[in-house]
Amino acid sequence: MTTVLITGANRGIGLELVKEFLNEAGTTVIATCRNVSTKSELDTIAEKIDTKQVQLHIVPLDVSSDQSVADLATRLKDQTIDVLVNNAGVYLDKGKGLLDADFSKWVETFDINSVSPFRVIKELYPNLDKSENAKILTISSQMGAMSRPSSGSYAYCASKAAVNRAMIGLALDLKPRNIAVAVAHPGWVQTDMGGAQAEITPTQSVKGLYQVIKDLNMDNTGSFFKWNGEIHNW
Repeated sequence: MTTVLITGANRGIGLELVKEFLNEAGTTVIATCRNVSTKSELDTIAEKIDTKQVQLHIVPLDVSSDQSVADLATRLKDQTIDVLVNNAGVYLDKGKGLLDADFSKWVETFDINSVSPFRVIKELYPNLDKSENAKILTISSQMGAMSRPSSGSYAYCASKAAVNRAMIGLALDLKPRNIAVAVAHPGWVQTDMGGAQAEITPTQSVKGLYQVIKDLNMDNTGSFFKWNGEIHNW
C-alpha cells in the first residue's frame, strides 16, 4: 500500500492530484484542507471510491499554523508516508507593483509558500523516513525562476524563488536517507489562482505532475521540473 499526503487538496491542482492517485489500486490518499467545511467535492469522491482498492482520508490542516501541523503529525504517528505533495499556496499580490505593495501580504505569502512546506516536512519527516522510497514534491512556479525575467507580483515570485532554493538544500540533506526531493512548475493552469484564460486544464497539469512524481528518484533528486516532465531552468 502506497500512502500519499497532499496539502491544499480541496480544489484545483490538489483536488485533481487526489483523483489521479486514487486511480492507482493499493493507494491511500491523505487529503488535507484548511477549512473542512469546503471539502464537499472530496466528500463526493470518498462516497464513490471502492474502499477495497483505495482509501481516502480527509483531514484538516492549516499549513501556516505550527499547532495545526503538529496536530497532523500526532494524528499520523507511526504512519508511513511514501509521497508528500506540498501543494497549498497563495497568490495574494497578483497584479501588484512597487507603489501598491502590501507588506503584510508579503509576510503571509512567504509564510505559506516558502516556510510552510518546510513546516510540514519537518513534522512529517519521521513518517517519510519510514518509507523505503519516499518522495517530496513541492508545487512551485516558473515565476520563481531566476532565468525568467518578470515584473510585478514581487511577493509571489520571491516566495517561489525562496522555496526553490530551500528545496535544493533539502534534497542534498535528505539524499543519505533515500528521500527524493523536487519542485515543479505546474504550468499556467485554469484554476482560481491561474484564471480562466490560462493555457492548460487542471487535468492536463496533473497528468504530467503525476508522472513527474512517479519518475522522481535519487538520480534526479533536487530537480526543478516542468509539469510535462521537462527540466526547468533555475
